[in-house]
Amino acid sequence: MLIRFVILPLVFVLVLTGCKKSATVAKDAADQSKSAAASATPGPSSAATAATQSAAPVITKPAIDQNAQVVILGYHRFVNNVKRPDTEITPAAFEAQMQELKNKGIAVIPMQDLLAWRRGEKAIPAKSAVITFDDGWKSQYEVAWPILKKFNYPVTLFIYTEGIKPGHFSGGESMSWEQLAEMRDAGIDIQGHTATHSDLRKPYDKVAKKKLNPEEYEQWLNNEVAGSKQMIEQKLGVKVNCFAVPYGFHNDHIRDVAMKAGYEALFTVYGQPITMHTPLSSVGRYLMEANKPKVFTDAVAAIATTAVGPSVAEVAPSNLQTQPADGETIKNALPLIKANIASLGAIDPGSVEMRVSGLGKVDASFDPKSTTVAYQVTQRLKDKTCTVIVSAKSAGKKVETHWTFNINEGGTNAAPPAPLPSVAPSTPPPAAPPAAKPKKKKK
Repeated sequence: MLIRFVILPLVFVLVLTGCKKSATVAKDAADQSKSAAASATPGPSSAATAATQSAAPVITKPAIDQNAQVVILGYHRFVNNVKRPDTEITPAAFEAQMQELKNKGIAVIPMQDLLAWRRGEKAIPAKSAVITFDDGWKSQYEVAWPILKKFNYPVTLFIYTEGIKPGHFSGGESMSWEQLAEMRDAGIDIQGHTATHSDLRKPYDKVAKKKLNPEEYEQWLNNEVAGSKQMIEQKLGVKVNCFAVPYGFHNDHIRDVAMKAGYEALFTVYGQPITMHTPLSSVGRYLMEANKPKVFTDAVAAIATTAVGPSVAEVAPSNLQTQPADGETIKNALPLIKANIASLGAIDPGSVEMRVSGLGKVDASFDPKSTTVAYQVTQRLKDKTCTVIVSAKSAGKKVETHWTFNINEGGTNAAPPAPLPSVAPSTPPPAAPPAAKPKKKKK
């Protein structure tokens, strides 16, 4: 009997707890159902947010000064007691040059900004300079880098891999891979300068100390150009897209090997102002020498008064209503070409121009009311891919847009549109100046 009185209250407690738990589970399930229903039928604000997130962003290119100019300055060693003026300069002279760039209003930009400008991806100041250091001397790390930090100037290092400790040609005046990694972590750009700093035109391996036959030369050249690139990328985890030719000595074959290796630009020692149309397969640099201060003066003077011009803002074709549409394939080689260019801004009607690939500048009409520019092609378009460029002035600045369509008179299969080059087609690089006596490097 006593057991019965003990068991009955216990059973009652268990039943009551189970009921509460069931009620809690049911309530949670109901709350989840309400939440799911709310998610399935969003209110006005949720719908607006979703629509905003799904809307495609309007992509436009930055305003780019097509007339900007850049000089590239090259340095080697920084020493107080100059013994080899062809590759050395004092720290005081170097700092004075950096100060003069600032005083002259010449912006020092990263090498990668220069290349992005050439691709039409980034704007740069009208008067710019790029600083480069060659070989991998320790004084670049210990002496010159602290000076650059004072001015907050970027720099690109062109290193040859066998000259970096513990490389075959490294020594007490060489940088180590650890020091390069430190500079990399600070944002310094590190690029290629071959493996052994040899005259690439000559079939001679100075590590093996032997003359090379044609087959051996090609293997050696590939290692100097591509192999050194791969080593830098593997050791430092960086992208190497620039190549400085030792002594500036190069030829068509060397340029071809470099470009096939994946370099975007090849640099020499024949100083020149860099423009939007300078061939990237032969970009000149002004090399600084202690006994030739006029080289720096000439470099600064080359752009101090000539780098002027209005900016050109590019507008994406997705912001236009074009005919034919961007990327469309048509069958008619005599199409009506037109575009609504309202997205270019407040247009100066007299400034509107249209250019058609294969035809050049055409006599297009512009209707200010409808902001439509149009041209009826009267001469059959011969190329399978056609690019249209429309430019005008808006608020005192030049604005430009372009789109591409394809012509397939005999079928319906669309050919992929060819992208418009970001720069004018490059002219063949000038022949290299007569070979100078190679400068001695590290021992």
